[in-house]
Amino acid sequence: MNNMYRLCRTAFILTALLFISLKNTSADPVLKPTLKTIFTPLLADPMEPQVSIMPWVNKRFLNLDIGTSADLYQSNSKNFAIGVDFGTWSLLRESDNFKFPVDAVDYLFGINTSWKEKISGSTLFDEFSGRVRLSHISAHFEDGHYEPDGSGWIPEPGGPNIPFTYSREFLDFVLALSSPAHRIYAGYQYIYHTLPDGINHNSFHAGAEFTTPCNTYLAADVKLLPVWQSSLQETRGYRGTWNLQAGMRLNALGLEKVRVACNYFSGMSLQGMYFYHPESYTTLGVIIDI
Repeated sequence: MNNMYRLCRTAFILTALLFISLKNTSADPVLKPTLKTIFTPLLADPMEPQVSIMPWVNKRFLNLDIGTSADLYQSNSKNFAIGVDFGTWSLLRESDNFKFPVDAVDYLFGINTSWKEKISGSTLFDEFSGRVRLSHISAHFEDGHYEPDGSGWIPEPGGPNIPFTYSREFLDFVLALSSPAHRIYAGYQYIYHTLPDGINHNSFHAGAEFTTPCNTYLAADVKLLPVWQSSLQETRGYRGTWNLQAGMRLNALGLEKVRVACNYFSGMSLQGMYFYHPESYTTLGVIIDI
């Protein structure tokens, strides 16, 4: 019955996507201007603060994200800003009777600065922009990761002994070239403090975003993340981590801030308590750009 429910839910969302695309054949730019931030949040980066609910396809989990980024100060020319970031990333388990116990949750807060400038003489891009973030993130297992009989935490092979403290402070830097219809970007993250110890301080990310017909878009984010070696209690080497997103803005329904999106994720888990765990899954759900 639960498998039938998830199949029907997925079919309903896909049918709604097709209906909306047929109602509106025009294409709006993928990078819509915003007064909230002068640097448009990255569409496919799962570490961007956002409001979304993304059930896993054919697996009894869902991602529930609640967060936002906002500029507290913007220059008169709107080309420089200082802002804040707040976000939570929760992994929920689907159980019977419409219950969703929280397995793990990450909390982030920080400050950022961003800038942009026009490019003249280019046929592909008309804007150069950048953003620097100084952030703290911590992660925790919750009641959904506890044995049903109350005997203790559910053990995770290959990871540190539970419970353990997860905390990171990091500096993240990203540069982007964009036009209203597309954007490419590349970035670097330096972790200057981490618990547990033994984590490589350096990671890298890049991505691209493209407008496609009927208010749809395609976006990809790739990261090179350190790989945890449980026998050594430290990271050695890197693994590519992909998040591919195909989405649609619901402009035809008057819901310009709502996106229906499908993600394919593969690589090292971005959930802090599973930082040592490689995984692959597909999600289909709704993102709200607040």
